[in-house]
Amino acid sequence: MPLFTEDEVRSRAQVEVKKSFTGSAREIVLAESKKFSKSVSYDIFLSHSIRDAELILGIKAIFEDLGYKVYIDWIDDPQLDRSNVNKDTASKLRERMTASKSLFYVTTDNATNSKWMPWECGYFDGLKEKVAILPVKKTISYEFNGQEYLNLYPHCRKSRSTSGKDVIFIYKDNNRYTLYDYWVKTPNDKLEWK
Repeated sequence: MPLFTEDEVRSRAQVEVKKSFTGSAREIVLAESKKFSKSVSYDIFLSHSIRDAELILGIKAIFEDLGYKVYIDWIDDPQLDRSNVNKDTASKLRERMTASKSLFYVTTDNATNSKWMPWECGYFDGLKEKVAILPVKKTISYEFNGQEYLNLYPHCRKSRSTSGKDVIFIYKDNNRYTLYDYWVKTPNDKLEWK
């Protein structure tokens, strides 16, 4: 099964754009922020570059299609100023990570310039250990070779299960994997990879 591609994710984002109204991906995302409830918990905290708005809208829709709740800071907490690193922003992000079961680190060309992503990854790893890399490639690719510390974490892919249902798989490497639902609820030292 291939990794996520930009075309796949952008196509899903465009479906959301057409369903909602004639607005940009960013406008739709901001409209979604008005639906936010502070008491909600999340399956996935999406760590990403804010420069990838269209990709993030598509990724959010793909995971919501699969039944997962996804936290995106500029959707759920639009009052946060991502350009200003301060204690209030860090405190709010810690609160949201505590309310999330896992963190997916979206790797794109823009991710390397993010101030927050390495901090979010390290914090969540220390808090719950359930960190996976979500590589989004420009073309179809079947292998993930993360740079530096990103290779410490498994990565995720979407594919069909044997029952014909779309599911998220977590890959330890290119040959060992498991279902997201099993991975997220099983302590890392008890995981059995296929």
